[in-house]
Amino acid sequence: MRHVRGKKRSPSSGRPIEEMKSCVWKHGVAYSRRVPAAAADTPELDFRKTRGGLTGRWASRHRFVQFFSALILFVSVPQGLANPQPSAKADAISAQASAQQRVSEPASSATAKSSEQTKTEQYTLSHDRYEKAVAYSRAGYTLYFVSYILGGLFLFLILRLGIAARLRDTAENASEKRWVQGLVFVPLLVVLVDVLDLPVEIYWHRLSLHYEQSVQGWSSWFWDWTKGECLTVAFGIVLVLILFAVMRFSPRRWWLYFWFPAVLILLGLMVITPLVIDPLFHKFEPLNEQHPELVTSIAKLTNHAGVPIPPERMFLMVASQKTNTINAYVTGLGASKRVVIWDTTIQKTSNDEALFIIGHELGHYVLGHVWKGFLLGAAGLLLALYLLFRGLHWTLDQWGRDWKILGAEDWASLAVLLLLLQVLLFVSSPAVNWISRMEEHAADVYGLEVIHGLIPNSEEVAAHAFQVIGELDLSDPNPPPFITFWLYSHPPLSDRLIFAHGYDPWSKGEPPKYVK
Repeated sequence: MRHVRGKKRSPSSGRPIEEMKSCVWKHGVAYSRRVPAAAADTPELDFRKTRGGLTGRWASRHRFVQFFSALILFVSVPQGLANPQPSAKADAISAQASAQQRVSEPASSATAKSSEQTKTEQYTLSHDRYEKAVAYSRAGYTLYFVSYILGGLFLFLILRLGIAARLRDTAENASEKRWVQGLVFVPLLVVLVDVLDLPVEIYWHRLSLHYEQSVQGWSSWFWDWTKGECLTVAFGIVLVLILFAVMRFSPRRWWLYFWFPAVLILLGLMVITPLVIDPLFHKFEPLNEQHPELVTSIAKLTNHAGVPIPPERMFLMVASQKTNTINAYVTGLGASKRVVIWDTTIQKTSNDEALFIIGHELGHYVLGHVWKGFLLGAAGLLLALYLLFRGLHWTLDQWGRDWKILGAEDWASLAVLLLLLQVLLFVSSPAVNWISRMEEHAADVYGLEVIHGLIPNSEEVAAHAFQVIGELDLSDPNPPPFITFWLYSHPPLSDRLIFAHGYDPWSKGEPPKYVK
């Protein structure tokens, strides 16, 4: 079907209408959002940020990628024990856990020895770290909501001021071929939206530098942003060209037909991200070159978990050039499956603590979170596409003429889809994060069970790992219940530490839940 001037169809009825003369058509606390990773930290499809984490910091993500990665969030389960991004990019706090939290002043030398035995029974911070953790977390929460509001406002103004229509005219004047028009229109709209969003991301990086979460210089940060932008534009072009081709083929069923290639593309990205995308932003080295003893320990753990990963698939990521935080994760599918541990993790934790972090990630694989999440996410994607279909036609019926958008097949309608997507992602965040918190808790249980018997005093090791991560990541010691409900993809760190310290079914004569 060719795009010609003349007759257009009503977005609601499909009947021809007279065309006007000028028809001449991204961001997760690792609380999880923008986010993740994650998604991704699929791999989370956030091309500029690190993946996942223990607490789930909020992170920025492009809207094209955010749409699909959020809807298959659970495909991106291997996002690491400790987290992004104000995910950006990684949760349900109880009153009892809140009451148990306290701030600890630095111990004196006289009491240091006795405190040593109980320091990991709960998440404690010095007064200075407590103040920083609260300030940093509250700034992230605020920025999360501000970014959504500003993102929606920018898209509304792009529509209301006729900017989307003018970009469409520019694309259509460039060529009569639809695919060429897409090559012009999509980059113009994506870059415009992301440049408007750039001040928020700059401010977040400034906060990360101020609170010593990041050590990445501005030139390196902007270079990563540029690479991420190029990847997002390329990914967006592919998706949008397919989407609008399907729209023209079946105006009333495009939401169903587009779902099939979208799922296949995302599945492919899960495979290629560790091989192609991740190396664009970080340096990876074989773990065996510098830490052969850790490779041996990880091999024992993966064999015990029933997910053997050979040494040649264990990698060290040089994260210390950009961040002070720690992480490890299992990523990829099939031939691309691998264990990745950050050099900061090796520098700042013991080998036993690193093994617990990896055990948590193995839990996601062994418990089937990857494929269960993929199926659930695929179903969610289908529902979301249908809601976007209905919302697009309703919106165009109401304001399409004012915005100079002539129908769903008009290139400018992409801005409407992005605006609806902004709303959809926001209102669906609590449900997505609730499911994610359940899976993260299950992975914690698995991690505790899989290291039991391999590591002495494993509950203390796990609890201390959470303490170290909390101190380094400035995890909020007492997140508000609403923030936990809305933003956290992982349970609050204090809850996880308390649970890890007290989890001991073996001494009670009870069978472990997952690792028999």
